[in-house]
Amino acid sequence: MVSLSHPLLFSLLFCFGELIFAQIKYSTPEEVKVGTIIGNIAKDLGLDVSTLINRRFRIVPGAHVALFEVNPNNGALYVHKTLDREQLCDINGACLMDLKIVAENPLEIHYVTVEIMDTNDHIPSFAEKEKLIEIAETTMPGARFQLPGARDPDVGINSVQRYKLSQNDHFNLEIRDRGEDKIPFLVLQRHLDREQKTNHSLILTALDGGTPSKSANLNLTIKVLDNNDNRPVFSKEVYSVALEENSALGTIVTKLQATDLDEGINGEIEYSFGGDINSKVLQLFSLDKNVGEIRVNGQIDYETADVFKLDIQASDKGQPPMTTDCRVIIKIQDVNDNKPEIEVTSLSSMVPEDSKQGTVISLISVTDMDSGLNGKVICSLTENVPFELKPSFKENMYSLVTTETLDRETVSHYDISITATDCGQPALSTFKTLSVQVSDV
Repeated sequence: MVSLSHPLLFSLLFCFGELIFAQIKYSTPEEVKVGTIIGNIAKDLGLDVSTLINRRFRIVPGAHVALFEVNPNNGALYVHKTLDREQLCDINGACLMDLKIVAENPLEIHYVTVEIMDTNDHIPSFAEKEKLIEIAETTMPGARFQLPGARDPDVGINSVQRYKLSQNDHFNLEIRDRGEDKIPFLVLQRHLDREQKTNHSLILTALDGGTPSKSANLNLTIKVLDNNDNRPVFSKEVYSVALEENSALGTIVTKLQATDLDEGINGEIEYSFGGDINSKVLQLFSLDKNVGEIRVNGQIDYETADVFKLDIQASDKGQPPMTTDCRVIIKIQDVNDNKPEIEVTSLSSMVPEDSKQGTVISLISVTDMDSGLNGKVICSLTENVPFELKPSFKENMYSLVTTETLDRETVSHYDISITATDCGQPALSTFKTLSVQVSDV
């Protein structure tokens, strides 16, 4: 049986003109049955259930509306489509779905946030079932070799938490934390003797932290070879660089350099992406195997991803080749490349001429996908109109209200132009015009 958690975490009520604002939060596990009730919005807000239908109690159309429905008969919020957390939120920490609930006469808008909780519904997996590693018999104990990591779309404790290595006499396992990732390394403990044993067969197991734990296996074959006694060395284990979004194709992100004390072919180095690198990364960045340059190979968009982690290997050309590894962290810098967006949530297109000063005729929200100053938006109205924008309790939310009594015989129609301008350099603006008729009384 699936256990559903839907506590009312918080509720804040604000009165402004004829509007009432409230903000509530529920949570539910992913993959619950369609029709499962998450919470009763009307009950939690103290609304009269008998008036919901006449007041057109509903969800305002938006990005996540199709996932949920609200029952106008009792105010219950329920699941309308299957909730797949990994499909909705990828690997983000908190998976939050924001909804707007509206009731009319009087006009109310309420903000509902539903957090989709992760369940352990995925099994860890390796990109390949087998991995061949060549190690020279002259390799000294303590040498380590990066192994492919397992992937698990689940997050938190349900993602990959540990690795274990099958029992053997020559190797053990070392796990290194690099940011949020756990990287497995095979560490040589005893000298290898090719004349005694040419191949060693091991099993690497990845386990998640769910209950019960789920796991995946990778078969390792260690082939013992001769020669080449120095491995390449990077100057640092982790490199961090900054890159502006929208950088031109071919832009050099960074140039890596590894050194090898061997001479001739044993000291010649080639670079390659290491580990289990995501195919999307290969579409965005290229690596010159001879000189170690990482270049832009695709469209870099800060709003899609603001950081990339690349594992790079340097291998010499000896027989067998020896390798070393490093990590490159590319932090994407935001540029002002998104205009603000103006959304009119509700509009009273007909306003009685005897409306009092401060009457709310529209609710407007403004968003900008950029971050920092690039995403900070300032709104303004057409000059010389008897209306003004008043900020709401929620950031970038405004109410359009009258500033004086309207006179239909003087002016019967207004075209109100709203301008939203961000604070980027250069600033970007968006315009929207609202048409309002003044009705006779």
